[in-house]
Amino acid sequence: MDEDADHKSLVERVQDVAHTLTDTEQRLISELLKAPREIALGTSSEFAARLNVHEATTSRLSRKLGFATYAQFRAHLRDEFLRSSAPASRISATLSESRRQGFLPLLIEQEMAALGAVSDHVTDEQIVEAASMLDRARVFIYGHGNAETLVLLMERRLRRLGIVTLRLTGNRRDLAEQMLTLGRDDAVLLFAFRRQPPDYSRIMDVARDVMASTVTVSGTIGPSLQPKPDLLLSAPRAGSRESYQTLTVPMALCNAVVLALADRRGPDALAKLDRLGALITQFGD
Repeated sequence: MDEDADHKSLVERVQDVAHTLTDTEQRLISELLKAPREIALGTSSEFAARLNVHEATTSRLSRKLGFATYAQFRAHLRDEFLRSSAPASRISATLSESRRQGFLPLLIEQEMAALGAVSDHVTDEQIVEAASMLDRARVFIYGHGNAETLVLLMERRLRRLGIVTLRLTGNRRDLAEQMLTLGRDDAVLLFAFRRQPPDYSRIMDVARDVMASTVTVSGTIGPSLQPKPDLLLSAPRAGSRESYQTLTVPMALCNAVVLALADRRGPDALAKLDRLGALITQFGD
């Protein structure tokens, strides 16, 4: 393993080999990103047992990711995900002690656990980088299924900062027409969660052809998406394997990017918001 490869993050390693992953290996990657600390502390057989696959499958995956042995793979996970485990462990213990029966308390507990783990997967530097890449005159936004909620959220919030937003929606002919004017000075913001959306690769190919910037917000499927975006913000949407999957985590990532964008745009962004307030008053309630 060369020195450059040794410093690559888990997500970067997965992105490098995403096109070679089998369905089983993709499931293992998704499981790994849901619980990296647990898997880092466990054995190869315990990792395999989580999805009821043969232990040899986890060993093959570790080699595919660039490690000579599973032990090296596990050591890398420990270095990447257990360095700041003390605060997370305290939060986890507190949650366990305070857990109560009921739908709302349980959901709140799970969401807090998921949000508490976000910084293991996405850094503030990446949030700032995303803001820089989306600081364009126009941003094209694409999401499928439940992700359409986040498309609407970002469409409105970017527009309030003075950015022209174009929602990519409809059939493939519609998408082709909507992307006709996409150019290198634009950016594309995409969302992908349980599986790669049907038109994700086509949109990415067009963006790459015209050299437009691409940012993807995703869950554990993120590192396996092909083609890979210029920047991936990928974090598990649930605090544990059994947790209910919601949009709280990706929405938090979106809000962080919007805040970074507002900071980056400075007085101009505030002027746009002041103008919006005046327009709302003018139009009435």
